[in-house]
Amino acid sequence: MDTQRTTPTVAHPDLACEVCGRYPEPPKARLTLANVAAMLPIELAVHVAVVGTEWPVPLKVVLLAALTTTLVIWVAEPSVRRLLRSWLHAPALRRRRELEVAPSLWRGRVTLPDMPGALEKVTRSLAKLGVNVLSIQSQPVTGGVVDALVLSAPGGLTEDDLLDAMAIGGGAAPRVWPTTPLALVDGPTQALSLATRVAANPSELPYAAAELLGAERVPANSSLDAAAVARGTVLKVPATPEPLVLVRPGEPFTPAEAARASRLAELAEAAALRA
Repeated sequence: MDTQRTTPTVAHPDLACEVCGRYPEPPKARLTLANVAAMLPIELAVHVAVVGTEWPVPLKVVLLAALTTTLVIWVAEPSVRRLLRSWLHAPALRRRRELEVAPSLWRGRVTLPDMPGALEKVTRSLAKLGVNVLSIQSQPVTGGVVDALVLSAPGGLTEDDLLDAMAIGGGAAPRVWPTTPLALVDGPTQALSLATRVAANPSELPYAAAELLGAERVPANSSLDAAAVARGTVLKVPATPEPLVLVRPGEPFTPAEAARASRLAELAEAAALRA
């Protein structure tokens, strides 16, 4: 006969482990207070029932120890963890809520017309959601300007919220993805650091170029998708001993980024010749 397995409902599923379904260990102070509150009435009742008998003292001691231990293990402690779950895990729930509403960092990229006020419209649309623009890097492209943004957004906002705000502000082909405080590193500072790395070791060129452009390195003997090449999401840079090929799905390379990769490749070649 087929049996249907049911999933038990929990009071706070957001705290339960996704693998085993168990809750984190509550604070010891709260767990101790809860256990004392549950055990004290049980122990008092058992003592009253046993002490009032005419049994020998050793028998009373053994019964008291066995009964209280059994009731605590099988009744009191499980009941406490189940009935007082919200109170036991209140600190963890409070920290979880604080994390959910804490500002989060996003990287964004949007194409704007090369005209006065275009960037202001996007930033004003983002500001209505409480989003703060922390940094902007502009790169000219055919038919407009690509602006790379680092955004600090309220924790409740989603990727769709940010994309809609950019589109409402007049931006074309907006893209956003979560990032870390490392995104706030100054662009020229990062480029100089990577250039120093390549000058010291020219073999680091593929990895430094990929880090500089936020792309992935493609081995030289790999086949390239013709459609990706047509969309501009594949960048080929002449280099020694073999060409450098980078790919960035869904995000075409700009002429400025191609020039940066080329200069980095020239630096690696010069460093290799000196060596």
